[in-house]
Amino acid sequence: MHTRSTDAATWDRALLRLLEDVYTFARCGPRLHEDWAQDVCAVMERSVADPRGWSVLEWEMDEEGRRTYRPSYPFRAMSAGDIHDGLRPITAAAAVELLASLAQEWFFEGNPVRLREDRDMVLADARTVLDRFGPEAAFWTSSDLARTCDAPDFLAQDLKSGRPFTDYMMDLGLIAVSADEVGVFWSFNAL
Repeated sequence: MHTRSTDAATWDRALLRLLEDVYTFARCGPRLHEDWAQDVCAVMERSVADPRGWSVLEWEMDEEGRRTYRPSYPFRAMSAGDIHDGLRPITAAAAVELLASLAQEWFFEGNPVRLREDRDMVLADARTVLDRFGPEAAFWTSSDLARTCDAPDFLAQDLKSGRPFTDYMMDLGLIAVSADEVGVFWSFNAL
């Protein structure tokens, strides 16, 4: 990762180019607890705001679920222990590939990131988004690909889920953790 040179305008552009067209959730929150998983729960429940006031991405169709079922919808009601149990650590380079891969559809992707002419731009946008968390950031994923390796090649194949965090057919997530912030980036296959 690079130094924290990302500003709000750069973040917004990169985040929108990367994830606006797919069913995703992208929010950040402050690190308020020694156990970062408690902060991740707060982001999923939307009980904290982005500490920098930067853009978030979440679909309006989830708003009714938040009012009707639970504030964390489409995420299940989870404890910090559930978060830890469902995630595995990955390297910063793998996190960039995973975030870039969330820019594609789950099935029948006609143009997966690995084959796109703009592959380098997609990876650069993912790097820009994650630069926010600095060079000391730790990254975690729900992907089954990280069960045996902390540097899986997320671009080598189509999206595959892992430990479910929602009631959807499939979901896949990335958590970024720095000394003062957490980021939650999730893709959903709601079929």
